Amino acid sequence: MAKTGVIHGRFQVLHHDHLKYLLAGKARCDFLYVGITNPDPGLTAADEADAQRSLRANNPLTYFERARLVRAALTEAGVRREEFMVVPFPINFPELYHFYVPPDATYFLTIYDTWGEKKLSMFTALGLRTEILWRKTPATKGLSSSEIRRLMAANAPWQHLVPPAAARLLEEWRIPARLREMPR
Repeated sequence: MAKTGVIHGRFQVLHHDHLKYLLAGKARCDFLYVGITNPDPGLTAADEADAQRSLRANNPLTYFERARLVRAALTEAGVRREEFMVVPFPINFPELYHFYVPPDATYFLTIYDTWGEKKLSMFTALGLRTEILWRKTPATKGLSSSEIRRLMAANAPWQHLVPPAAARLLEEWRIPARLREMPR
């Protein structure tokens, strides 16, 4: 088991499969840093491996909102606050990683597509210790934040796809209404 781990994601919006990923990482380390990618427009860049990740419409929640979602979901799942920290993680700017997360940690990844493979290559090129939690094809990936955002914008049921703590916050912040008002 690693002393320190790093896990990352956009979490736009955090759903049950994200929580499974977070808990799998936490199970492999004593302390987990949860990096929020695309933390703000200045630390978001397009990438040919997945150009959709950087679009404003695909990033409707702020860093602060996503950090609160992660904290709420992890604590609701029984992880103690002193066992993890949520931090910005500018995934497209590897030269900045050391400002946010420890370079001697184990970096946990899941791989579904070319974007996942590219991140593994970036981490490896930096000499970071990595552990792949699982590999799946896009067809077997599971839940999709894009689909959940679509359901929210369409006033369709979505709450069952996210942890209860996340559903409460997303409703409190009126995220479905925000999505309906956003230009596509």
